[in-house]
Amino acid sequence: MSATDLSTPGMRGAAYWLLADCWNIVRRGLTHYQRQPVNIAWQLGFPIMSVLLYGYVFGSAMKVPGGGDYNDFLMPGMFAMTMAFGFINTATVVVYDSTKGVIDRFRSMPMASSAVVAGRGITDIIVACAELAIMMLTALAMGWRPDGGVGFLGAFGLLLWLRFSLIWIGVWLGLIVPNPEAAGGLFAVAFPFTMISSIFVAPQLMPDWLGWVAVWNPISSTAAATRELFGNPVGGDTWVEQHALLMAGVWPVILTAIFLPLAVRRFKKLSR
Repeated sequence: MSATDLSTPGMRGAAYWLLADCWNIVRRGLTHYQRQPVNIAWQLGFPIMSVLLYGYVFGSAMKVPGGGDYNDFLMPGMFAMTMAFGFINTATVVVYDSTKGVIDRFRSMPMASSAVVAGRGITDIIVACAELAIMMLTALAMGWRPDGGVGFLGAFGLLLWLRFSLIWIGVWLGLIVPNPEAAGGLFAVAFPFTMISSIFVAPQLMPDWLGWVAVWNPISSTAAATRELFGNPVGGDTWVEQHALLMAGVWPVILTAIFLPLAVRRFKKLSR
């Protein structure tokens, strides 16, 4: 059989075309970032401003349970917050493609539905890696010093794992909201979701009922687990806090199991 024969669609399996379609979506997404430098500056610049603002403006007024430097407490939480806010960017891009007819064009082509959703997810993970790298460099410039080695890599992986699970919430919401303006309004949902957590303040310092909500926030588990892996653990009295590493791995599994099928199903139900 010749190489020419192998290049025909009929001689390649479904897995090959799924990967090829997925890669085309990823390449398209990265090309958009390349051609829209303003969006890159905003998406990557916001994390830097957040670290500088909370670290320098509020840092001297905050307390850490058991003592310790507030920057060591804050930085892992800021990393987790950036990963959480990322789903707004995902939803905005998806709803823009949906309202401009790009999604309909994808659906009219002989490509796997899951490839469109998965390609968006891979693109966001690549951007999330860049965001984390820039934030960590900024934190290092401010004097933050994490433990290196396996713990550092594990913390980086948990942060991306959280981002991966929230991508599907963004895709699902992007296919539901009617326009990009409405997607921008999702910030009103994300803001309290991130604030009522252990990102900025330990739950022990909150009122009992609010602390309970913060403890069971998936972002809190990731923030606590990354603090532990970075060498700056902050203990807690509840089971969730004492098993932060376990819950940081479990929460994204639950979110992905719920919202990934919802996103794919919603994509398939869109009108042609």
